[in-house]
Amino acid sequence: MSDVEAVRKRPNYAGVFWSLFILTILEIIAANTPFAKVLVVVTLVILALMKAGLVALYYMHLKFEKYVFYVIVFFPLLLAVILTVLVLADKAIA
Repeated sequence: MSDVEAVRKRPNYAGVFWSLFILTILEIIAANTPFAKVLVVVTLVILALMKAGLVALYYMHLKFEKYVFYVIVFFPLLLAVILTVLVLADKAIA
């Protein structure tokens, strides 16, 4: 085994799979609750962002990359959150 293989850790794909599975079940439960629509939508967006983060970190191997890749991924994610909040605010006003 070389030094590079000894240092590089391998992700726990089974753990990530089960985490995504549990988050999906929570999304189904949240979508079928009789709460206010805004609360349900915000909950679903948060759960979706958590799932997207897990996929990006582990399946796209961003967890094992340098810091600059975090910045490249974080900026569009920040824009998506801002646009979602603006759409929700516009919908609440109308």
